[in-house]
Amino acid sequence: MKISVLQFPGTNCEYDTKYAFEQLGCEVEIIWHKEKNIPEDTDLLVIPGGFSYGDYLRSGAIARFATIMDSVQAYAAKGGKVLGICNGFQILLEAGLLPGAMKRNDSLHFISKFHTLKVVDNDNAFLSLLKKDEVLNIPVAHHDGNYYIDSLGLKDLEENGQILLKYCDNNGSVVNMNGSVSNIAGICNKEKNVFGLMPHPERAIEELLGSTDGINMLKGFLQ
Repeated sequence: MKISVLQFPGTNCEYDTKYAFEQLGCEVEIIWHKEKNIPEDTDLLVIPGGFSYGDYLRSGAIARFATIMDSVQAYAAKGGKVLGICNGFQILLEAGLLPGAMKRNDSLHFISKFHTLKVVDNDNAFLSLLKKDEVLNIPVAHHDGNYYIDSLGLKDLEENGQILLKYCDNNGSVVNMNGSVSNIAGICNKEKNVFGLMPHPERAIEELLGSTDGINMLKGFLQ
């Protein structure tokens, strides 16, 4: 399987992402943001975490206008699978490939720690190997991860099965970790080919790192 990983100035998780998918037996290529096209043989496009362009405006707002993003839009429109992690999720929101927006964490502090997540919907490629209501232990690392969407938009997400993950405690009870509307940690589009989440599954693939719960999240795309 061919994975293409985008790279922007300030991105800091592209090599983590490359390593994670290589451990799963994938061919991985890192694509610089000034390229005009993603490789034609791409099976999954990943926009990794980091601080694209230093996040000096809104997180992902400048990266949204990068040269490569026209190709990303076209790829997604044709049904190509796209995964945005942390800053990548923010970029997908700014590009209009996913609904909603990101605000500063309600604590106004950067949050970096392991946090438990609850699987809300597994009727999609990303979470197909996981059980509904399964609790995962995945690292988070963000300053602007407070997901916002208005009440009508939230209703659409709920009705269309677009809410994938919510922050929870060890028992699976939802908790508000950063202020996100309805405790949302990850969503997808209506067509279920574009996925975004704030936590970092690529950092949870080895026991040495504290958790292997990210493996089956990423392996879902390999089915």
